[in-house]
Amino acid sequence: MDSEIRRLRAEHDLSQADLARLVGVSRQTINAIETGRYDPSLTLAARLARHFGKAIEEVFHVQDS
Repeated sequence: MDSEIRRLRAEHDLSQADLARLVGVSRQTINAIETGRYDPSLTLAARLARHFGKAIEEVFHVQDS
């Protein structure tokens, strides 16, 4: 599954380290989000979405269990 964060980051010509610095997390956190190993907190999800000018729902897709 391709990551919307990865797509947006590439679209804005940002490295994982760049995006991490902009939203106040580590590069490893961005990598974990992009690879689906980590679901961000609501606060971090909001920061990421806001950075790209999107609604949380446009960036993160919730799957019913």
